[in-house]
Amino acid sequence: MPAIVPAFSRIGEENAFAVLARATALAQAGRDVINLGIGQPDMPTPPHVVEAAVKALQDGHHGYTPAVGILPLREAVARDLDRRLGVQVSPDSVMIVPGGKVTMFMAILMFGEPGAEILYPDPGFPIYRSMIEFTGATPVPVPIREENGFAFSAEESLSLITPRTRLLILNSPANPTGGVTPKAEIDKLVAGLAAHPDVAILSDEIYGTMTYDGERHHTLLAYPEIRDRLIYLDGASKTYAMTGWRLGWSVWPAPLYDAARKLAVNSFSCVNAATQWAGIAALDGPQDCVAAMMAEFDRRRLLVVEGLNRLPGVSCITPKGAFYAFPNIAGTGWKAKALASALLEEAGVATIGGPDFGVHGEGYLRLSYANSAENIARALERIGAFLEGNRR
Repeated sequence: MPAIVPAFSRIGEENAFAVLARATALAQAGRDVINLGIGQPDMPTPPHVVEAAVKALQDGHHGYTPAVGILPLREAVARDLDRRLGVQVSPDSVMIVPGGKVTMFMAILMFGEPGAEILYPDPGFPIYRSMIEFTGATPVPVPIREENGFAFSAEESLSLITPRTRLLILNSPANPTGGVTPKAEIDKLVAGLAAHPDVAILSDEIYGTMTYDGERHHTLLAYPEIRDRLIYLDGASKTYAMTGWRLGWSVWPAPLYDAARKLAVNSFSCVNAATQWAGIAALDGPQDCVAAMMAEFDRRRLLVVEGLNRLPGVSCITPKGAFYAFPNIAGTGWKAKALASALLEEAGVATIGGPDFGVHGEGYLRLSYANSAENIARALERIGAFLEGNRR
């Protein structure tokens, strides 16, 4: 067997897909499984977006596009950022990529190497650490704490920066916790970063449209003092229920844009043409579909939090963003991954154990409320019955 390079032994997993595969296998074997594990909207892509893709194919958009994406879509992204967040970016700084992970991949490859340190949120999206370890850089977890409402702490983040720090990864609204970092904390972080001008920033804002209770999303793009080292990550997967379309975008500072373009040329060439035209329809078209989806998520959010807080040994703060609850299960006596496995195998409810999102995830589960209210209610009943019968 030919030997691959050692770096591949350091690549991790996104266990949500492993849980999805197991849940699917159980369902195919006849089990009734309720999936609160995978993070994708259960609503269909809006019809006008689908129609735009069909029209693009009928109009002959079948070939390669520029590696950075078609100009009309990059212009649509710039318009969306202006309309939604009040920030101006040039379409020439926008790159169209196949999903959010690609921007993570590019940014971490640019700054990760042996001897370097990269800071990332923990608990956080597992691909951050996986890619950091692949590059040989040292992953430095920034604790995301329940007592802070699962917002990141500017003071704690800044305290972890050393002369070896090359990149700081931020995520708000956050996966897996649903935390939203307030503007005052972001202001404090940006002010502190002035003392670290060589540290790049990757701001993962893929859930930026998904906030509740009057919370506003505050983008890092609104801070001109860091724009020359800020990489902004966003996409259509969550906001427009387009996970399978693989459409993301990022905004790059001028010194890094051409390096990102070369990575695109060397890896995926371009995002498929019809999906890009669908993206224009999503961004420039009616947004009532987004409002309707968020209203439904809000209803489910309150249902899941209320139900979780009635379970023995479980407590759950109310998430302010995304579509995840991150309940504290320490009072049950179970370890998180063991409980998640038992709930799937014995109760027919798929969840994700907190340690799959980092070392600070122990004592928590992630539940996605991107499922119907009826299924959420049934799942909570099953979890409650399981915990009552399996006290530790």
